[in-house]
Amino acid sequence: MAKAMWQYRAFLLGMVKREFEGRYLNSLFGSLWAFVAPLTMIFIYTVVFSQVMRARLPGVDDTLAYGLYLCAGILPWNAFAELLLRCQTLFLEHANLLKKASFPRSILPAVVFVSAALNFAITCFVFVLVLLAFRRFPGTALVALLPLFLLQQLFALGLGVLLGVLNVFFRDVAQIVGVVVQFWFWFTPIVYSLAILPASARRLFALNPMVSVVTAYQEAVLHGTWPDWSRFAPHAVGTAAVLGLAVFTFHRLSGELVDEL
Repeated sequence: MAKAMWQYRAFLLGMVKREFEGRYLNSLFGSLWAFVAPLTMIFIYTVVFSQVMRARLPGVDDTLAYGLYLCAGILPWNAFAELLLRCQTLFLEHANLLKKASFPRSILPAVVFVSAALNFAITCFVFVLVLLAFRRFPGTALVALLPLFLLQQLFALGLGVLLGVLNVFFRDVAQIVGVVVQFWFWFTPIVYSLAILPASARRLFALNPMVSVVTAYQEAVLHGTWPDWSRFAPHAVGTAAVLGLAVFTFHRLSGELVDEL
């Protein structure tokens, strides 16, 4: 995919640009909505939840802590879920392009990957401005989250491509994954803290790979804590395995995939 991305970089960037502009086509404010939408969401989480509803984070004496905790978890989760869900329907959405045009088919997952990263970058930029406005900027710990974001998105890419290939042959896959992602969200400590759970439940939640990822974001934003990279060695191995399986499945079934479309 990396080789194809470089050789067809103009095609890749053109598709990313078209997809980004297509979201706001014929709207009055155009691409400005890319900044307004995350700003509105972050405002609701930080101000409405913390100040109006007076939600508090256990063990933290800060009126804004829960809102920032919520944003630090839900923003990377949204990027992860966006890439995963987009990839699983990717080949069906671009069936005509796959059957007519001659280009590396691995470019399509790359387009979704770059688009999700662009959306996350815009959202993070808005979130950093909010942190600066509230004087809660955590410092250089945010830089450490870049490798973590890459790790989670590569995992979502591999899993999404694998499910996307299966979804071409078994159309129920997309419906099942949509339900699973909803449960997955609530089994990840985004709107609640692991501290409120009993020890037996925390051991069960440790099996969820997104728990460590989301917790690292939250600790970085709230406390300026750098991630403990040793905790993510299993994540790196699992991501490599999922990506390898996705690449193998994609190339093995690419011919049948186009015929099925």
